[in-house]
Amino acid sequence: MGDLAAEFEAERDHLIAVAYRMLGSRTEAEDAVQEAWLRYSDALADPAARAEVRDLRGWLTTTVARICLDVLRSARVRREAYPGQWLPEPLVERAPSSQPDPSDVATRHDEVSMALLVVLERLTPEQRVAFVLHDVFAVPFEVIADVLGISVASARQHASRARKAVAEGGPRHTADLAEQRRVLAAFTAAVESGEIDKLLAVLAPDVVMVGDSGGVFPTAGRPLHGPVEVGRLVLGLVRTLGRDTRSMRTAMVLINGALGFQMEGAYKDGRPMRTVMSIAIADGRVTAVYNQLNPAKVAAAPPLPAEAGPWPPLA
Repeated sequence: MGDLAAEFEAERDHLIAVAYRMLGSRTEAEDAVQEAWLRYSDALADPAARAEVRDLRGWLTTTVARICLDVLRSARVRREAYPGQWLPEPLVERAPSSQPDPSDVATRHDEVSMALLVVLERLTPEQRVAFVLHDVFAVPFEVIADVLGISVASARQHASRARKAVAEGGPRHTADLAEQRRVLAAFTAAVESGEIDKLLAVLAPDVVMVGDSGGVFPTAGRPLHGPVEVGRLVLGLVRTLGRDTRSMRTAMVLINGALGFQMEGAYKDGRPMRTVMSIAIADGRVTAVYNQLNPAKVAAAPPLPAEAGPWPPLA
């Protein structure tokens, strides 16, 4: 069992990456990988059975994909009953310095943006599995067809439809970290000024804002579209947080590989407040704001640095 465990642990990060892209939840991804371990240790405990597996990563990847497919099919029912809007669980880490190491930037090509995850959520379970396996992890369509229980031609069709939806269906997010930092500096200054015209200049004409509180806190019941709607809500949100919370602290962080904001404090009634605000940027403007307030989904975010203070956030 020791060798099995060591082999599995060597693939754990890869399997988490596969499952997170399929499910949009780090918690559910870890559960899927744990289930894969149980299936792996049961099916391949016999050395003879293990010897027949020539590509362990491939075997584990397809096992995780099958588990995720089942989760996605059941998640559709659960999310139909979800209170308010649903956003993926963010992956939060400390932001790099203003001059990040080039090697650090290079390692981020594999990050999955919040904007992409939101689009993936609109796909059917079969489309999402086909797209993630083929377009992200280069799994052959013959294998994908076996996972989905369909023909190779149908597997290709699922991936093609997903690819089209990804290309056409979501906010653009193409800025590198340097451009993100410049745009967010302008965004922060505009919000700090409280002047709607300054904020409108930073928002793209087709900007969208989505808020997810899991029904715990009040949020807009639908996505907001356009600079005026989004700008007014952003200004109102920051004013509300400053007025209704005690000792609000904020910092710039990396959210799924892109710069955004993390804010923490406590409401006057003593309830803790933590929000993770992911920002999509393209062509020098903000194209989307994803505000995650659901306590269950931001629980894994690391604590803010000790030096974090009120708005504006640390760069």
